[in-house]
Amino acid sequence: MNIKDIVMHNKKTIGLRPALLTAFILLIPFVAMQFTGEVNWTLSDFILMGILIFGTGLTYELVARRSANNTYRVAVGVAAVTGFLLIWVNLAVGIIGSEDNPVNLMYFGVVAIGIIGAFIARLRPRGMAWVLIVMALAQMSVPVIALFIAKLAVTMEPPGIVGVFALNGFFAILFAVSALLFCCASVPDPT
Repeated sequence: MNIKDIVMHNKKTIGLRPALLTAFILLIPFVAMQFTGEVNWTLSDFILMGILIFGTGLTYELVARRSANNTYRVAVGVAAVTGFLLIWVNLAVGIIGSEDNPVNLMYFGVVAIGIIGAFIARLRPRGMAWVLIVMALAQMSVPVIALFIAKLAVTMEPPGIVGVFALNGFFAILFAVSALLFCCASVPDPT
């Protein structure tokens, strides 16, 4: 196989791995629904999760292939999975109060910062490091805004103020780890 054949083969198979992964993951709740009433997904749940899982996998595949640097690829993976988990938790149960609390819409702003920032940085490692730092700061600003500016009763609903800040800290740390990995990927290899 020559280089041209390999490139054409890769173009034809883009999205195949994310599609197979999506199908496999969605089989888990589908099979669970056959055995227990605890898992009760609707068609819209399957569609939404399918879009999220496939979108995350495809994003990783398209962005990670831009570099042969393994640190860059891990950084992309950490950022993509963190964004996925943030959206998933937010849609499933909400981070501040329930999933119906409109303050939770601010978390989509954190993800939007990442998407817009990635385009501005043109996916270059140093630029992506700055984007992820801004995302981490935005992540931690959401509960502060909710607590002080929106004057919402963050303390009244589970998980309480400490739990909300801890969960936001968890996501912010993951974004910061991705930023650090992008920083490491931007340093030229000495060999």
